[in-house]
Amino acid sequence: MLLGAVGSAVLFGLLALALLKPLGWVSAFSMAGFLWAITVIGLVTLVPLNPIDLAIPEESRMATCSWDVGGPAPEGFWILESGQRTLNTALFVPAGALLVLSVARWRAGWILTPLGLVALAAYSAVIEKAQLEVARIDRACDLTDIVDNVTGAAFGVGLGLVLIVIFQPWRHKHRKRHQRRQRNPLT
Repeated sequence: MLLGAVGSAVLFGLLALALLKPLGWVSAFSMAGFLWAITVIGLVTLVPLNPIDLAIPEESRMATCSWDVGGPAPEGFWILESGQRTLNTALFVPAGALLVLSVARWRAGWILTPLGLVALAAYSAVIEKAQLEVARIDRACDLTDIVDNVTGAAFGVGLGLVLIVIFQPWRHKHRKRHQRRQRNPLT
């Protein structure tokens, strides 16, 4: 999992460098960061916790997702003392914030942001469906995870709205264009 996160960070870092000139640093690193966040979410939620046991019979997997508040592990998760639900929420916050920063430079960002939030919710649902269907990854499907993930993404969108006021991604390319016009007024 860690190797995948590091390898994808390098790959998306190179993508950010490629997008730097046409989009400016805020949009380039936001887009690459968003893609990296989505990749890390997939790695954290779909990579098996234990070595894969290929002898798991299909009958031993759950037939439906858990509806228990707090999920199948209500006592929490060892990474955060406050529990698995906090971890599920925190996991999607960066994706929501980077989504807003990625699309804020265009007028269509007002449409792309809510659509992206819906896409993040769908991504969470696909992950839970995969956890239900693939017993060999030793994960449990839980509908409260989807609620927590969407809540985290919504918090991230709110944070992203604050960050666009600070970073103003729509201005970065315009400054370069303005500087070129000052040097050569004929272009």
